[in-house]
Amino acid sequence: MHQVPLTVAVCDYDRVKPIFDRRVRIEGCDIVPLVIEAEECFHRAFRFQEFDVCEMSMSSHMATVSRGENQYVGIPAFVSRVFRHAGIYIRTDRGIDRPQDLRGRKVGVPEYQITANVWMRGLLKDEYGVDPKDIQWRRGGIEEPGRGERSPISLPDNIDLQQVPDDATLSDMLANGEIDAMLSARAPSCFERGVANVGRLFPNFREVEQDYYRRTGLFPIMHMIGIRKSLVEAHPWLPVSVFKAFLAAKDIAVKDLGEIAVLMTTLPWVVDHYNETRRLMGEDFWPYGYEKNLNTLETFARYHHDQHLSARPVQAHELFAPSTLDLSKT
Repeated sequence: MHQVPLTVAVCDYDRVKPIFDRRVRIEGCDIVPLVIEAEECFHRAFRFQEFDVCEMSMSSHMATVSRGENQYVGIPAFVSRVFRHAGIYIRTDRGIDRPQDLRGRKVGVPEYQITANVWMRGLLKDEYGVDPKDIQWRRGGIEEPGRGERSPISLPDNIDLQQVPDDATLSDMLANGEIDAMLSARAPSCFERGVANVGRLFPNFREVEQDYYRRTGLFPIMHMIGIRKSLVEAHPWLPVSVFKAFLAAKDIAVKDLGEIAVLMTTLPWVVDHYNETRRLMGEDFWPYGYEKNLNTLETFARYHHDQHLSARPVQAHELFAPSTLDLSKT
């Protein structure tokens, strides 16, 4: 039988490794695995459509779908999810003791539109009443100067978003006190170096994030898997084959977390952490599939449009190949 050749570009997650090492096969396909960091993957996929199957930014995919410009079709395999309370960094000498104290402050962002920042702005508004228009946003590279938006955005006049100087980085600006806080998926180097008066808004972020999950049921989705639209049109069976493979790969990774006879992960108490997570979030604590994630998807779609990043409200089902929605109900 002829096998469809596929380039598969994803980070080297434990939940993807079984596909890369061929313990799990994508039915009807012969893959070329490409281990690529997420930011590079997004740039090459959304600008040049270089990959057949790849990791995609939820925010970028939603934006292109809203404009009718998406070159990829999503499947509900959510390879990256992160609670984001830990990603809000502050100057601890500015009287910022609670989220509401961010009003009127200068807050850095590497890009306004990235998925992590959409989630953080959304939770600040939903949970603490801090609207994006209440903050002075300052955009630039975290460690390298000159970063801008990966694709054009159009914000209303009441959103104060300004580019920082071309020779400045957000990490240095936070360390020097030129900004009061920053939102970032990655910890800035000034925080990791232990620079004085730089800390997290939520030092007890694990406790705060667990409470957030108990109350909302939200485990924020960052990235999903996409398939080049032209391939889906040529091979209508492909989305289900890819989705089934990613489901099977995740099952192997989760099973390894609970293996206590011989630890499969390089952490001494990983099994205890695994069991604690199941007690809080249930057996399927990292769910794939449309129905199981509908609340999270709809919440993100609301945030995205409210923050003027979608050209129109996007319905969650529009993000995915229809055949994968049916499969997720079985």
